[in-house]
Amino acid sequence: MTVSSKAMTKWYSGLTTGQGKTTLASGNGEFEVDWQARSEGREKATTPEELLAAAHASCYSMALSFALEQNGTPPHWVQVEAEVKFEAGVGVKSSMLTVHAKVSGIDQLEFSRFAEDAKDNCPVSKALAGVDISLESATLEESVV
Repeated sequence: MTVSSKAMTKWYSGLTTGQGKTTLASGNGEFEVDWQARSEGREKATTPEELLAAAHASCYSMALSFALEQNGTPPHWVQVEAEVKFEAGVGVKSSMLTVHAKVSGIDQLEFSRFAEDAKDNCPVSKALAGVDISLESATLEESVV
């Protein structure tokens, strides 16, 4: 089954002086966007890269949880941070993942293998094939082997 996800942005004016609002079709959010937030950083507005980071973090956490579950070691919890870097005039440069999880029945080395595999194979990672994707750290909390 194919699932379609939608978002809509309405933009006013030119790039550097304009602004817009991005709305998720699910009704779970409306976000202000503007060039200053994207190119220089500014609070109170999101960026396409922040939304991309949210997509990457959530997709990766699902892929890792699924792989661990298939291994017979479902996680108690997984926390993933994705940091997407953007450079004006160049575009999206990278997405760096940091993961912490509590999983019983595996050691740090085995967890790291699952973390790397999820990095390479989650659907958002595959969609970002032209971007440098790194796994900054994969930390297993309170490992009980």
